[in-house]
Amino acid sequence: MVLPITGLIIGIVIGVVFPITVPLEYAKFMSVALLASLDSVFGGLRAGIEEKFDNTVFITGFFTNALLAAGLVYIGDRLGIDLYYVSLLAFGLRIFQNLAIIRRYFLKK
Repeated sequence: MVLPITGLIIGIVIGVVFPITVPLEYAKFMSVALLASLDSVFGGLRAGIEEKFDNTVFITGFFTNALLAAGLVYIGDRLGIDLYYVSLLAFGLRIFQNLAIIRRYFLKK
């Protein structure tokens, strides 16, 4: 447990010391990538709590979600349609569902 917390603290320090600005053209891609990664993390936490965690499923799901979401944003950008809203809605919904399940698990304990 020490290693993830250390990594988190190092990441926060690096983010504060070296602020990176994302160009406006990539803001849609970054928002979808952030939600895709959060969805995978909370899905992994849920699977770990349910004792069903599989590293292969986690890694492939992470990259599949990210690629599909980026593809939707790119296609929507080319067509002039804001398809990134679809990804934001889907990932946001899954994040809240996973959080609700995790919360219920800890409340029952």
